[in-house]
Amino acid sequence: MPSTHKKDKPWDTEDIDKWKIDPFTPADNPSGPFREESSFATLFPKYREVYLREAWPLITRALERHGIGCTLDLVEGSMTVRTTRKTYDPAAILKARDLIKLLARSVPAPQAVRILEDDVAADIIKMRGLVRNKERFVKRRQRILGPGGSTLKALQLLTQTYVLVQGNTVAVMGGYRGLKEVRRVVEDCMANVHPIYHIKELMIKRELAKDPQLAGESWERFLPHFKKRTLSRRRKPFKVGGKEREREKEKKVYTPFPPPREKSKVDLMIESGEFFLRKEERGRKEGEERRERQRVKVEERRKGREREFVPPKEEEGEKRKKRKRAREDGEEESGEAKSKKKKKKKKKTKKIRAGKEDGD
Repeated sequence: MPSTHKKDKPWDTEDIDKWKIDPFTPADNPSGPFREESSFATLFPKYREVYLREAWPLITRALERHGIGCTLDLVEGSMTVRTTRKTYDPAAILKARDLIKLLARSVPAPQAVRILEDDVAADIIKMRGLVRNKERFVKRRQRILGPGGSTLKALQLLTQTYVLVQGNTVAVMGGYRGLKEVRRVVEDCMANVHPIYHIKELMIKRELAKDPQLAGESWERFLPHFKKRTLSRRRKPFKVGGKEREREKEKKVYTPFPPPREKSKVDLMIESGEFFLRKEERGRKEGEERRERQRVKVEERRKGREREFVPPKEEEGEKRKKRKRAREDGEEESGEAKSKKKKKKKKKTKKIRAGKEDGD
């Protein structure tokens, strides 16, 4: 059977914008009001109570245009939206649900009301569960804001969205493509990828989109490719043996059979014949081995004690110097002895002469 989906359609002309979303009017819902009532409720923190009380008339007027009713309960701390008999758009209640979620996440009321437009969507990104450590989470959340909010402002301009970082979540409003890009930036930032890399990529894409010649081509060659520069901090074990051990491993031939089982103590005793000895003989043999080990240890201790009394070996140069000194000292001593002997002889000769003179 020939295909029919490729036939020319006379109403399908080039001037028609297929991506345009026409506004939903009461004429598009000929069946009238809804059979059942749909409602959504959400809680809000205590510090938002004063602001919501002041901004509630603005929110009520905006929802009345779409036939949606709303209630603010200050006792329970909740906001509720519901369909009424005047509601004609089925998607209006879903837009109202997103509106109260944004108001609970500290989005200003004039900005949050824009969610009721057809070409605006909302996304609340929960980022606390992406990082375990709280200190690390706070630092990475600060990267999204940047110094003085500059990174957040650049992200809003490039994606054409409204981004609000509040607590553990990020509230985003804008087109579907912008929401997708912001979610990718936030999740990568929590995974330790700085948002400035994505901002640089978005700027390049924005410039490439202006060139009609590159509309049908791939932009991969123009986009930057950032490599992870941080080295692995895994500590490698120290290789005992070095290259020799690696060579031994290389020489080993692979065998599918497992290695032989290690022998137990009983097996070793059977091989040595000790297992078949009597209890007394076995005890005697163990005692001999014990005494032999003690004898070896005693001998080692005795040698260690004697090693302290062994004089250190002197070098040949020092021995020669000592001999020279001894010789010099001996020569000096011999010279002094000779001079003493001379003095004694002189004294003796003087005494002999004096005695002869007295006899004369």
